Amino acid sequence: MRFSTRCFYVALVLSVLLLGSAPKPLHAQSAARPNVVFILADDLGYREMGAFGQELIKTPNLDRLAAEGMRLTQHYSGNAVCAPSRCVLMTGKHPGHAFVRNNRESKPEGQHPIPDSEITLAELMKRAGYATGAFGKWGLGGPATDGRPLNQGVDRFFGYNCQRHAHSYYPSYLWDNEQRIALSNDPEIPGHGSLAKDADPNDPRSYDEFKGTDYAPDRINAQVLQFIRDHKSEPFFLYYPTVIPHVALHVPDEELQPYRDLGWNDPPFTRDDGYGYTPHFTPRAAYAAMITRLDRYVGNVLNELDKQGLTENTLVVFSSDNGTTHLDKEVDYLFFKSVGELRGLKGSLYEGGVRVPTLAKWPGRIAAGSASDRVSGFEDWMPTLMEVVDPKADLPEGIDGISLLPTLLGQQQPERPYLYREFSGYGGQQSLRMGDWKAVRQNMTRGNLTVELYNIAEDISESKDVASEHPDLVAKMTKMMSEVRTPSDDFPLIPLDAPVKDAKK
Repeated sequence: MRFSTRCFYVALVLSVLLLGSAPKPLHAQSAARPNVVFILADDLGYREMGAFGQELIKTPNLDRLAAEGMRLTQHYSGNAVCAPSRCVLMTGKHPGHAFVRNNRESKPEGQHPIPDSEITLAELMKRAGYATGAFGKWGLGGPATDGRPLNQGVDRFFGYNCQRHAHSYYPSYLWDNEQRIALSNDPEIPGHGSLAKDADPNDPRSYDEFKGTDYAPDRINAQVLQFIRDHKSEPFFLYYPTVIPHVALHVPDEELQPYRDLGWNDPPFTRDDGYGYTPHFTPRAAYAAMITRLDRYVGNVLNELDKQGLTENTLVVFSSDNGTTHLDKEVDYLFFKSVGELRGLKGSLYEGGVRVPTLAKWPGRIAAGSASDRVSGFEDWMPTLMEVVDPKADLPEGIDGISLLPTLLGQQQPERPYLYREFSGYGGQQSLRMGDWKAVRQNMTRGNLTVELYNIAEDISESKDVASEHPDLVAKMTKMMSEVRTPSDDFPLIPLDAPVKDAKK
């Protein structure tokens, strides 16, 4: 309980008393097929909401979602950065089999596209007779590629196609299906920029040039709510990959001011070294305000479901695509204790980079105020959600996901045999979770194949490498890390898929 706020637990107890904790059996649900809403935050750390221990940032709606549903305390994102993590979520394949295994921009706009042959969760939902919508940041293929949303099972898309474009919260345009629509930001506020050469970094007015008028997340949230209204009479799958709280630090002043009033010692982020996104006079307040803004959007979704009478028949899932950014001058993760006692941040396969705060609510099926520490990952959502909407559906061959529906329903479920992650970026990395044990490799691009070993149950901070004490286990897990993956020509994991060209790089 030391990582949760008193208010959260008061709300949790009240919710259990009011709603009851005993879930209904799945077969007892109404004839109407359940809707599915999957909300994906961008770079939200493991302890950046109240329900997971945050004490400085207000997240009342997410805390309500936790109190009315289940917290998954050992859930892992698909990967350590945006695009490959989303690929795992959408295709049900772990990073050793997924098509996209790292971020890679594709000019003129978009990321390395998933091919037409990949079968996405949206496509399966559509085959099952669900209306499908995606709102926010796509990142799996540019507007003219096979990876674009409308070619991957999405009926309605609104938001950013490209991750780089999404660095600005005040862009000049967004995508409405396959048409660009103009926003009232003239000029567009860049995602990367510096103060004017003659600007005084101690004058708050110097930062006004990074404020826009048409906040893209507001536009996106409005379209999410409209999608719910438009499809209230039919089953729908709503995928809401928000852009918050990924930097740049862009947030309307009305959300910012309450945090500025707290009087935090909040040194400006000036970007004087030319590195990072855009400057902000009060970066701590801005980051907290962005997460609270995200929380408000989640509240809007929950309230709209209530308003339309859909709450009882809707499964809502909330998670994050990876851990908190490592850009500490913009996001003071030590001040916020963003990943708590976990080691690592975004870009790392240590726990802080990939263990993500995850919630699931389904009234009458998922017990209110419940929690599970069963190890699970993004690849598990495809079989889980399809079991919810169409248990007889044929799943794609070669997926790695295991349905966690029994866990959500409060039933006993065997632990996962293993959870594998690889990431060719940030020096090249592998990890394998097997029970309480976790094997990790770092700096593989330099030819390092040494395996570290941690007992997560006893050492959640991954501070004590016990590999030398368990040579047989290390040998077993090392062998598994080679056997459970296939090579990738597009995203080779050096030196397993290609030789080390320059060990000094």
